[in-house]
Amino acid sequence: MADHPPAGHAPFDGGPAAVERLRAICRALPEVDERVSHGEPTWFAGTGRRARVFVMLADHHHDDRLAFWCPAAAGAQEFLTAEDPDLFFRPPYVGHRGWIGVRLDLPALDWERVEDLVADAHALVSGRAGRPS
Repeated sequence: MADHPPAGHAPFDGGPAAVERLRAICRALPEVDERVSHGEPTWFAGTGRRARVFVMLADHHHDDRLAFWCPAAAGAQEFLTAEDPDLFFRPPYVGHRGWIGVRLDLPALDWERVEDLVADAHALVSGRAGRPS
C-alpha cells in the first residue's frame, strides 16, 4: 500500500475541481442522494431506508490523500492495488469488506476509469447492472 506519491512524482491538490468532478459523476447516476456522513460528502444509491453508500469522499481522512472510497466486486481490491498501488489503496474501516480507495490528488487521473469504478459501485449497491444510457 502506497501512503505517499511514488518517488519523483509530486502530489498536487486535486482540490475543489476534483471533488466537483466526482460529484457530477455520482449525481449522473439514477436515484442518487448526496449527504454528509462522517464529516465527508457521501453519495447514496436508492431511496428511503434502502439507500446505501456507494461513494464516500476521503478528504485527507486520517492520511495525506484526497481520495474516495467505494465498494468493489470480490477480488477487485486485490487486483487494483496490485496493478497500481500509487492510485489504489485499501481504505481504513471498510477495506476489510473489499472497498477500494482511489486517489484524486495525483496528476493525469484517468477520469473515465473513475467513472467506471463509480458506476460499478453504484450497480453493486443498487442492484442495477451497467451504466446509464
